[in-house]
Amino acid sequence: MSTRTEQQPGGTTPLLTATGLRKSYGKAEALRGASVDLHAGEILAVTGASGSGKSTLLHCLAGIVRPDKGSVSYGQERLDLLSEARLGELRRTDFGVVFQFGQLIPELTAVDNVALPLLLAGTSRAAALTRAGEWLERFGVRGQAELRPGELSGGQGQRVALARALVTGPKVVFADEPTGALDSLAGEQVMTALVHAAREAGIAVLLITHDAQIAAYADREVWLRDGALHADAAQLPAREAVGEAARHEG
Repeated sequence: MSTRTEQQPGGTTPLLTATGLRKSYGKAEALRGASVDLHAGEILAVTGASGSGKSTLLHCLAGIVRPDKGSVSYGQERLDLLSEARLGELRRTDFGVVFQFGQLIPELTAVDNVALPLLLAGTSRAAALTRAGEWLERFGVRGQAELRPGELSGGQGQRVALARALVTGPKVVFADEPTGALDSLAGEQVMTALVHAAREAGIAVLLITHDAQIAAYADREVWLRDGALHADAAQLPAREAVGEAARHEG
């Protein structure tokens, strides 16, 4: 049974709402009636074991895949009913996505990777490179602007990926195990940078992670088990302390 993990700070309307999501791949059912709300400016962690459907949930919420049943609403729009053209437009303007391995384009320099979403949206090259450089500066990798992904460390590459996700000024960032390929120190640095940038700009973040220390950076945590979402009320003191420290960093 799925429970809606609703939290409405100040009675605000959710920015993104998923209701009764079901998604199967062949005979394997990845989502079984998952429902969740995400509010503007909120950092929400979705945790769960490997294979529990976390990435499928993110893909449905970001409009990357369509659920078999259920709905995903963003503002007044039903993402699961939109055309591919409109979904593509939203991913260029309102949504930013960060994957575990960054998925930077290997042939492009760091600054060109970050500028790419702006160029696709019609921004002039000069303006796009200027804004890309500013975001690289904010994430502490301006000195690596002319390096290609293969020349960056894992932490540097993921900071570049974060800059690319945020450069368009999105309302929501979908982060799928953004520290999963990093050591603990690099992971903390990446999360601190993400939280700070999101807090500063009022960006909502949907964070997929299996790591309790990373989930503790979030305002709220839900648990995905067997394709259904549940509120995670069992917050250990140590995790609360880490989360509070992370929030103060932001």
